[in-house]
Amino acid sequence: MKICVYGSSSPELDQVFYDEAFRLGREMAERGHSLIFGGGENGLMGACVRGLESAGGKSLGVAPRFFDRPGILHQECDEFIFTDDMSERKNIMEREADAFIAVPGGLGTFEELLQALTLKQLSQMDKPVAILNTDGYYDALSALIDQAIERRFAGVTVNEIFGIFVDTGELLDYLEAKYEED
Repeated sequence: MKICVYGSSSPELDQVFYDEAFRLGREMAERGHSLIFGGGENGLMGACVRGLESAGGKSLGVAPRFFDRPGILHQECDEFIFTDDMSERKNIMEREADAFIAVPGGLGTFEELLQALTLKQLSQMDKPVAILNTDGYYDALSALIDQAIERRFAGVTVNEIFGIFVDTGELLDYLEAKYEED
């Protein structure tokens, strides 16, 4: 399965986030999955691709040309696609991926995750989506979604279109099971 991972590019996070992203990449490769990601050298993107590479996995980086500067992009990707802008980048990642994972991140990660969830909700995409909730990072998002359901801004089935996990193995089990269903 080709799994797109959305996540932070920040080099200033607590070590627990890097360790878990590395573990995710390594376990993806051990299970025979490849990585599609934003091509970043740093942050959780970099940790994930290094974990993947440590177990012999394959990666596809996708980034706008304006990121092609020293120290920004991971140079060892098996394949790299340059785009003109962030929108084209996201479209390629969505098209090429069989499944999606959001690890902790900022506004870009939120935007990518919420677009994937919106596409699923609107039946415009039928690919599995999961969230890796390292150190409780996505607890507030989960509460916000629950509030949206409770106050009728979202339907009760919204929580059925994705999974949220603290354990990498359980997250990958979920994606694999959902992928097999489709």
